[in-house]
Amino acid sequence: MTAVRNAYMRIGIFSDTHDNLGMVDTAVEQLNRERVDLVLHAGDYVSPFVIPRLANLQSPMIGVLGNNDGDHSLLSARFAEHDRLSLRGGFAAVTAGGMTIGLLHGDDRELLQALIGRKAFDIVVHGHTHKAGVRKIGSTLVVNPGEACGYLTGRPTIAVLDTVTRDVELLSL
Repeated sequence: MTAVRNAYMRIGIFSDTHDNLGMVDTAVEQLNRERVDLVLHAGDYVSPFVIPRLANLQSPMIGVLGNNDGDHSLLSARFAEHDRLSLRGGFAAVTAGGMTIGLLHGDDRELLQALIGRKAFDIVVHGHTHKAGVRKIGSTLVVNPGEACGYLTGRPTIAVLDTVTRDVELLSL
């Protein structure tokens, strides 16, 4: 489990960038303006040429792979070129701001439901559906930041989580 220690944190969350470089740049600029302490990306970068754009984030970023991500080894190599970017594979368990966060893409529906249902995490972050939403299931906060690319819904979004209040703000790009 990766630990990022801070009592109060603002965590930027996004997913499903799908090679849309303009929207990646817009999302990075917005997250930098929001002065987030950490960024989580729930997968579907698609191609490795997106990764250098993510390196413009002013905070560290932890990402996982999605079902549309192509060359996993080249994506990993591009991530490794940047000190603040970390690619974890299909799942990451993150401790940040005193919270435990499960990060995955969400295309494996049974796994997603099991992680939520087991109550092992304070927060479960996922993407895949391209539909932004925040819901509470029992004591678990479930966050889908929607799609940063805007391809399916026409509404590109990201999210910002406050770890003290557990409030999530969905932001249109």
